Amino acid sequence: MVSEKEIWELLEDVCDPEVPVLSILDLGIVRDVKINGNACEITITPTYSGCPAMQVIEQGILEKLEGKIEVTIKTVLSPAWTTDWLSENGRIKLRAYGIAPPENEVDKSVLFAKPPIVPCPLCKSTNTRMVSQFGSTACKAQYQCNDCQEPFDYFKCLK
Repeated sequence: MVSEKEIWELLEDVCDPEVPVLSILDLGIVRDVKINGNACEITITPTYSGCPAMQVIEQGILEKLEGKIEVTIKTVLSPAWTTDWLSENGRIKLRAYGIAPPENEVDKSVLFAKPPIVPCPLCKSTNTRMVSQFGSTACKAQYQCNDCQEPFDYFKCLK
C-alpha cells in the first residue's frame, strides 16, 4: 500500500515537458491526492485551457505510479491555474534555467498597460524589454536584456 505522502514524493519526479527543470509540484498543477484503498485520484489543473503538455503530464503521472497503485486522473478547470501556485523552489529553478519567473503585473484590463519590468535571469538587470508577447510557448513572452543583450523567456503572470 502506498501512502499519500509517498505519492506526493513520487510526483516530485514528474517533470513539465515544456520546462523540464520544473516538476508538476513546482508548477502547482497537482491540486489534490485522494487515496481509497489500493486506488488514488489525482486532481490536476492545466496552466491554461488547452495546454498541449497536459497529456504528456498525465502519462508521466501514470508511468511514475504504475505498479504501485491504481490511478485515476481528474482534470479541473476551476479555479483556474494562476502563477501564484508556482512554488518558491519553482521560481528559483526557472531563474537558474534562464527563464524569468512571473512578476507582479499591472492589471491587463487597463488599456495600454505597459509590459512588466522583468529582471534578466542571467545578469539580474532590470534594463530589459519585451520583444514579443508570445515566446516559445503560449504561457511565456520573449524578452531581451539591454545590458547583456541575451534573449530570455518570461513566464507570464496568469491570475
